[in-house]
Amino acid sequence: MSPDVEYQGPKRGADRAVLFAHGAGADMHAANLTAFADALAAAKIPSLRFNFPYMTAGRRSPDRPPALIAAVREAADELGARTKLPRERIVLGGRSMGGRICSLVVGDADEPRPALGLVLLGYPLHPPGRSDQLRVEHFPRIHVPTLFVSGTRDPFGTPDELQQHARAIKGTVRWHWIETGDHSFRPLKASGVTQASALAAAATDVVDFVQSLS
Repeated sequence: MSPDVEYQGPKRGADRAVLFAHGAGADMHAANLTAFADALAAAKIPSLRFNFPYMTAGRRSPDRPPALIAAVREAADELGARTKLPRERIVLGGRSMGGRICSLVVGDADEPRPALGLVLLGYPLHPPGRSDQLRVEHFPRIHVPTLFVSGTRDPFGTPDELQQHARAIKGTVRWHWIETGDHSFRPLKASGVTQASALAAAATDVVDFVQSLS
């Protein structure tokens, strides 16, 4: 197995699988990605995490969008080859930038990739403090069920902003809100909820969402 790919779950017999792409500042081993992969593995649902080329090369700055998109497509093909599943049985998703790139692949204007659904973990609707720079142009071209997992204190998009713009998505949309959670899903101490318990609750919802897809 490549050191830049992490496969979890059964090697055969599954009828669906999930691809996870990491965020801009962390690799595929980030705690808020592995929690979801571990929960899926416990439910006998395969998943694959991978590193984008810039992370493999040890660079800080993410690759340009075409390279990120190509990496998602290649990793999704790798997951399909490992599980013997067609594209229509694979859920694409990831953290922040990774989730956004997966949504761009599914909502591509010229070559949209079929998918069973989308899981968007901390979708970066806009840069912090720049609500005029929205990343939603492709939303009307998304026709698959989509789950958003987001903290209610996320500076990359408030609940109201996300819900407003997600109305453009043609597929059904579900939400999991981490109360007082920031972009890293870290709740305020005053909430009495730890980041680990918040991740566990969100992971349960992700598993439920993936299992519900027909």
